[in-house]
Amino acid sequence: MGDERFQTLVREHVGVLHRIARAFAVGADQHDLLQELLLALWRAAPSFRGDSTEKTFIFRVAHNRALSWRRSEVRRRHRQSEYERLQVEELASEDPLIEQLYAAIHTLESVDRSLMLLSLEGQSYAEIAALHGISETNVGARLTRARRKLTQLMENDNGL
Repeated sequence: MGDERFQTLVREHVGVLHRIARAFAVGADQHDLLQELLLALWRAAPSFRGDSTEKTFIFRVAHNRALSWRRSEVRRRHRQSEYERLQVEELASEDPLIEQLYAAIHTLESVDRSLMLLSLEGQSYAEIAALHGISETNVGARLTRARRKLTQLMENDNGL
């Protein structure tokens, strides 16, 4: 994949990359994760054989990188003071409902978070199952539990 094709690919799917970064990182870490996703995509681009769609390839590379980044985030969080983290989160606030949704998504386990984000992006259970190497039934069950948890969290936060 040439530089021009890579740039076109990124332009076409930059929204997906932003949403993945937002689902796996908070505050200033979102920008760092986005850079990591772009770098991972750049490195993986030569290995794209056309066995799947470009969008599926992007999802696979970005979600795998986001999942491994998330695992390493635990170590980073210990180095960052609670005050600094809260201050960054307050500055990142936009639409309160969207912020509440992302806060709820952040409470999900990493794999469930990835499944939920893929589902919100309109990916089918078959596509999600292929990306994660699990069955469609497992995808459905995990998404059902995740949606239930998100609903409860959102209702509790809204006092409903």
